[in-house]
Amino acid sequence: MITAHADPHEPRTVRHLGAYTVMCLMWGSTFLAIRLGNEAVPPLWAVTLRLVIAGTILAAIAAARRIPYPRGASFRGAVTFGVLNMGLDLALLYWGETRISSGTAALFFATLPLMTGLFAWLLHVHAFDRVKTLAAIAGLAGVALIFAGEISLGASPLHLGAVWLAATTAALAGVLLKRAPPAPAITTNVVACWCGAGVCFIGSLLAGESHVLPATMAGWWPILYLVLAGNLIAYVLYTWLTTQWTATTVATAALITPVLAVALGAVVRGEAPAPLTYVGGAMVLAGVAVTLFVAGRRRSETA
Repeated sequence: MITAHADPHEPRTVRHLGAYTVMCLMWGSTFLAIRLGNEAVPPLWAVTLRLVIAGTILAAIAAARRIPYPRGASFRGAVTFGVLNMGLDLALLYWGETRISSGTAALFFATLPLMTGLFAWLLHVHAFDRVKTLAAIAGLAGVALIFAGEISLGASPLHLGAVWLAATTAALAGVLLKRAPPAPAITTNVVACWCGAGVCFIGSLLAGESHVLPATMAGWWPILYLVLAGNLIAYVLYTWLTTQWTATTVATAALITPVLAVALGAVVRGEAPAPLTYVGGAMVLAGVAVTLFVAGRRRSETA
């Protein structure tokens, strides 16, 4: 039985497209900011500070505007989203980026639409689709090439695996959020930020990280930038768009962010992913294109 809240007639107003564009631009820049921030502050402690600050600001906005908090199934959806996306996802991504480039990390996140479609099928959000399944296999082959290319340059397999797992966790979190009843984006993110901060702080304690506040702007500016670009803008827009579009459509933002992330990494830090990484990235994007356009056209023709 299909249980999704998806509307086959997704709105494409200026407001929706503008939100999508801004979300893509903001997230495209966050991979480099995470990489730079890791050079000054321990990764899990940095993301904990980020989420605490973001949650506090969003809570103040919610109080000033008297925005209600999610309840019942919506609250459980916000908690799940926070634990998975802002907790496990960001913890794995931050830690992974201590040893791999920001551009490579962003390429792994190009698997989001594929994995989102797979989880949507497994969780009965949509029916089984052979074309999408084959596309997902091709996309996973692309991920294997990215692994091989980066390992040939001396990248840590463990850190590469952490970033891939982060992207997979983010895909699952998006589908679960879509299944939950819609709730205000601001307060959903307040709940998610605080839940994510708890997960990341526990991870920081287990990792034995130092919990001293940054003493320089080199430590503070990436955290504050990620609060603004990542949480106050991108995540809020993502949460709102999830109530308007299907989870797979929103996840296509992951196709745009690697382009900006790779470009910024090359210009600012001189990052140069391995040639196989680009081949693997192309396979991932090809698999996503089949998932979004070929399978989508077949459904339209059938209808």
